[in-house]
Amino acid sequence: VLGTLAGLGLARQRGAWAATLKLVMISPMIVPVILIAVASYFFLAPVNMTNTYTGMILAHTVIAVPFVVIPVLTALELADPNLARAAAACGATPATTFFRVTLPSIRPAMASGALFAFAASFDDVVIALLLAGAGQRTLPQEMFSGLRDSMTPAMLAVATLMIALSTLLFVGLQRAQRNMKRALAQPH
Repeated sequence: VLGTLAGLGLARQRGAWAATLKLVMISPMIVPVILIAVASYFFLAPVNMTNTYTGMILAHTVIAVPFVVIPVLTALELADPNLARAAAACGATPATTFFRVTLPSIRPAMASGALFAFAASFDDVVIALLLAGAGQRTLPQEMFSGLRDSMTPAMLAVATLMIALSTLLFVGLQRAQRNMKRALAQPH
C-alpha cells in the first residue's frame, strides 16, 4: 500500500524535488543491506524498538517499499493519460476514475511489486539478526543458524518448499497478467 501510494504521488510530480524523492525512495535497493540494518538499529535503539515486532516491520518496510514503487511508477508512466481525461469528460469523479481506470491499469504492477517486496523482505536475514529479540525468530534466521551448525533434512525440506512456493507464485502471477491482458484486449 505504501509503495503504491508513493508511486502515485511521485508519478504526478516533476522537477528536481521529484527526482530527489525518487532517488531517496529507491535508495534501499542500492545501499547494501548491512548499512540499512545498522542504520535501522541506530534509529530504533534510542526509542526502544530494537527487540519489537514494530521495529522489525518498520525495517522490513524500508527495504520492501522500493520494490513496489518502481513497477507502479513504470506502469503509471506507460499508462495512457487520455483514459483518465476521457473518464473525467464523461463525468466521472476523481475517485471513480482512480478505481475504474487507473487502478486496473496498474494492478499487474502492484502484484509484481508485492511479490518482489515479499521476496526481498522474506530473504533478508541481516536485519533480523540485528533487530530481532530472543523471542523473535524468522525462518531465514533459523535457516542461517542451521547452516552454521549442520545441514539437516528438515532444512532441505523447507528450502524445497520455499522454491516450490516461489515457483507457484511466479507462475500464478504470469497467468494472472495474461488473463488481465486478455480481458483488457476484448471489446466491451
